[in-house]
Order: sequence, then C-alpha cells, then structure tokens
Amino acid sequence: MTTLSVTAKGQITLKRDLLQHIGIQQGQRVEVVKLPDGELRIKAKQQTQPISSVFGLLKDKTSGTVVSIEEMNQAVAAGWAGDK
Repeated sequence: MTTLSVTAKGQITLKRDLLQHIGIQQGQRVEVVKLPDGELRIKAKQQTQPISSVFGLLKDKTSGTVVSIEEMNQAVAAGWAGDK
C-alpha cells in the first residue's frame, strides 16, 4: 500500500508507479468517481473522437480491392484513437 500526503492546498501527488499502474501518461486527464464509504476510483479519461473521424479511412487503402473484417476493425480503431 502507498501512503500519500495532503498539501496545505488540499492536493495530493500520485507517484509515477501508481500512474503507470492505471495507464495514465503525462498530460492525460483523469476521472475521479466518488464511491460509497469514502472511497475514490481514479482512472484514465478515455479520449473521444467524433464519429466523422472514421469516415474515409479506407478510401485510399482499398483501391478497388476487398477489405477484410480485421482490416476494417483496425481502421475503425485507428480512427477512434485519432490515428489516420
């Protein structure tokens, strides 16, 4: 178990190993959920992209060929992640 100190401003700093454990990287936002009995859940905020970001992802890659379901799923996942 890790113990953290609260500053005079009421803030805490999570140690690097805790951030890595929950998959949070520098500059990323976190979500904090209040749970019963005074507990908190901290998790990495999932980045969202508009649905329009997936439109046209396969346009230049297909060139008239048939695309597999796996390739479509990869393209959709890349679009949602913001990787075009």
